[in-house]
Amino acid sequence: MDGDGILTRTFGAETSRLIAATGLPAVELRSTHFTGGRPFVGCDNADIGRMVAEHFHERGFRHFAAYSQRNERFFVERVANFRKVVRAYGHRCHELPEDHPERVPDWEQSQRRLIRWIARLPKPVGIFAATDQLGVRLLEACQTAGVPVPEEVAVVGAENEETLCSFTTPPLSSVRFDGHGVGYAAAELLDRLMRGKAARAKPVLLAPKGIVVRGSSGEVVIRDRLVARAVALIRAEAVRGLDVNALTTRLGASRSTLDRRMKSALKRSPKDEIRRVRFREVERLLRETNLTIDLIAEQTGFTHSHYLQTAFKARYRQTPGRFRRSPT
Repeated sequence: MDGDGILTRTFGAETSRLIAATGLPAVELRSTHFTGGRPFVGCDNADIGRMVAEHFHERGFRHFAAYSQRNERFFVERVANFRKVVRAYGHRCHELPEDHPERVPDWEQSQRRLIRWIARLPKPVGIFAATDQLGVRLLEACQTAGVPVPEEVAVVGAENEETLCSFTTPPLSSVRFDGHGVGYAAAELLDRLMRGKAARAKPVLLAPKGIVVRGSSGEVVIRDRLVARAVALIRAEAVRGLDVNALTTRLGASRSTLDRRMKSALKRSPKDEIRRVRFREVERLLRETNLTIDLIAEQTGFTHSHYLQTAFKARYRQTPGRFRRSPT
């Protein structure tokens, strides 16, 4: 093997030994399991699990499940922290027992088993799929079984493989990794090793960049009818300037009643929810369009661009322009 250094995604012990035998500086990118003593740079898998659990909890779910088929460390870390956060909320995390490892997996048989598991789960349920590929399998199983997504089963995957996520029915929500950050940190660390400097003692773990919310988890599960009506109005009209006074008038409810019931159901006030929806649209327009800040303010319910910029910086600790330029 020629070269001065190696960036590797190792899939087994034999490959790990071959890389070690070269004597070249190397940085592992795939898993902490087969590092062979090499420094590791990657996404913080535990944080992925936390993020998905919070995503479902914020949407009012009381039933949670995790779907993972392999015992590799990064799968285990993702699901373990998802389970931990779900339990901290006072709920149970349902999990599909692993197929018999000694058997060659049969896709159709595994899919039937998955369908039976989905049918048994309490509904509505939020399911964390440890990868996007598993998320696709879940959505296919729900479609085959006639289980509505996201009304009865909401699904979030991980890794945000856009080709997979965008062409499922419905499109798959997924945790977006900081791929640029991982690549940069790995190259920086490899350069350090190639110059004869010591490696960092601990793995370099980068936080995921958030959840790309698509149709598979886009609905809010709310049992309080007043709150459900409020959320529906906010989602439809917050970006058109809906404020709390107009909201309470439309609902025929007092401000104190709506505030109390929304905080009970969502842990957010009506004002907080309006701002959350507006900022979500601001993020989308910054990432997906070249609209000026003035036009974005106009289209998202902020009265003036100056107010948007001030509020954005307070919330995100950076300007809208810097947010737009940052890699996604």
